[in-house]
Amino acid sequence: MQRPIIEIDEEKCDGCGQCVLDCAEGALAVIDGKARLISEVYCDGLGACLNCPQGALRIVTREAPAFDEAAALAAKAAREGRPAGAPGGHGCPGSAPRRLTPLAATAGPAASPDSPLARTATWPLQLRLVTPTAPYLRGAHLLLAAHCAGFCLPDLHQNWLPGRVAVIACPKLDDSREYQEKLTDILAVNAIREITVLRMSVPCCGGLEMLARNAVAAAGVNVPLHSCTVRLG
Repeated sequence: MQRPIIEIDEEKCDGCGQCVLDCAEGALAVIDGKARLISEVYCDGLGACLNCPQGALRIVTREAPAFDEAAALAAKAAREGRPAGAPGGHGCPGSAPRRLTPLAATAGPAASPDSPLARTATWPLQLRLVTPTAPYLRGAHLLLAAHCAGFCLPDLHQNWLPGRVAVIACPKLDDSREYQEKLTDILAVNAIREITVLRMSVPCCGGLEMLARNAVAAAGVNVPLHSCTVRLG
């Protein structure tokens, strides 16, 4: 499959090990004085390791096996002498499921221009990062939105997000099969009440509605599904 994965420029790499510290999945190691990718299946392609002082790392899209988080964390735990699943064996903390406080009070230091407050109720938003068993998904009204929708709709927060759990995806740029499998898993275990698909009017965005309908069928659930199209021009 074509997917994002890390690429290392060995000429630039000085073996400082910063990328190893930044990679929560343990996909990287310093071997013979250079950063190396231990296994392609250990790399999630999200780029947490890109904070390289020498600029030796970048994310490329190429043919690679799918990311296997369980295998990556188990291997990392083994290298660190921990049982699999023990503290320290979790994925990127930035991807942990959590509820936020939308429309939080805007007074005080938290509202300064350099630290704006999130106005969505749950995190993460990227469908590929959402854990199917996240507590906030239980009995939710799901808003499956195209990446572009948030930039095209000035009323997104007022008219579309309230009362819904938002996840975003792009059927053109990303792997729709992976999305469909993830959405099927979400539907199978969470008693989702309703799905609203918010897509753009461009033809490729029709894949978002298609993958949602296919996921409903694959999960064998009876969930109302509505599709709304944001028209350009």
